[in-house]
Amino acid sequence: MSKSMITATFGSIQWLFFIFANVVVVPISIGAAFDIPAYEVATIQRSSFIFTGIACILQGVWGHRYPIMEGPSGVIWGLVLNLCFSASSLGMSLEEIGGGIATGMILAGIFTMILAIFNLFPLINKILTPTVMSVYLFLLTFQLVFTFFTGMLKINDNGKLDLPISLFSIVIVIFVCLLNILGKKAISNFSILIGMIVGWIGYDLLFPENIAMASKASSLTLFPFGQPNLQVSIILITFLGCLVNLSNTRTTVEATSKILNETASSHQYKSSYLLTGLYAALAPVFGLISYSPYASSIGFLESTKMVNKRPFLVGGGLMVLLGIIPALGSLLATLPITVGNAVLFVAYLQLFGTSIKSLNGYQFSSKTIYRLAIPILVGVSIMTLDSEVFTSLPIYLQPLFGNGFIVGVLLSVFIEKLIKWDKVVD
Repeated sequence: MSKSMITATFGSIQWLFFIFANVVVVPISIGAAFDIPAYEVATIQRSSFIFTGIACILQGVWGHRYPIMEGPSGVIWGLVLNLCFSASSLGMSLEEIGGGIATGMILAGIFTMILAIFNLFPLINKILTPTVMSVYLFLLTFQLVFTFFTGMLKINDNGKLDLPISLFSIVIVIFVCLLNILGKKAISNFSILIGMIVGWIGYDLLFPENIAMASKASSLTLFPFGQPNLQVSIILITFLGCLVNLSNTRTTVEATSKILNETASSHQYKSSYLLTGLYAALAPVFGLISYSPYASSIGFLESTKMVNKRPFLVGGGLMVLLGIIPALGSLLATLPITVGNAVLFVAYLQLFGTSIKSLNGYQFSSKTIYRLAIPILVGVSIMTLDSEVFTSLPIYLQPLFGNGFIVGVLLSVFIEKLIKWDKVVD
């Protein structure tokens, strides 16, 4: 086997692990929020593997045509969980909320496809200015780092830290960082794969009593979280969240094209938006949430320096196999969540560098710094607050104003349109 084939093979497996680790926890957390039985969650998880693999392949071949993971949106994930936790306050059942979310996603997906078909995205691009996209990247970096830092720590049922497992996660973080910083190209390019395999083996040897067991799947159920309904408030909240989610495509495709020293064409954006809209409309049918290109893929590409598209497409194909062949999915499902989160935590550190580079060397004055500082710091501040803080707000505003990412991006858009920054004099 030639060196190039070996590189492509390990690259494909590394993409598989990266995609899998990003996807596997979403159905579990949402299934728990909707109080879905474990066997139904297992079915939803298998559907997510197949759906994600196909979504990645279609985007790579026909959509934006870049090695960018397409997966469940982190923005919508947080929004859905917030709505579920607010169910009792909203005076609705989980099925009613799930049905309203499904309707909102379907409508947002159809709206996105209409925008793509009639080529109306230049209007949205006027809203998503370079500064807004920089704010988006910074906030996404903080949101992901917070999520995966928390996920790599093991919290017991009593709310206290499981010190041995948490320390093991920290060791994995240091190990992967050292591979990236000190390792030669052949090593650093596969740091994510090496970190996950070494972490997986080490975890199983040190903590055999904590090895996860995969649940058996049941037959497929359509709209498992609730049949579409006309709960207008839930629909509007979900629809707005999905519109903010559109910034994923613009930001991710543009940043990836820079890594590849290319300029993405309008046709690539149009095709990508069309597929993303289609995925958003289909996702709730199978108990999934709206999909979008993962800006975190930028961190993956920066870490591994592997920009060849073929391993990415093969990795997407392997994800489909995980869903089709239960034994394969069950095997990979035993990957410890804390290990996966620890390795992804390192991968997403690169996203911070991408955020800084997105500023393109722009020099901020004591006045113009507000266009960046206000939305970013307000958004991060909200992220660190307990959701209980917002219970004094009107019930239907809580999921929106309690989401620091959405607030920060919307605040950036408002500030950019309110003030003509090019005329501000220091």
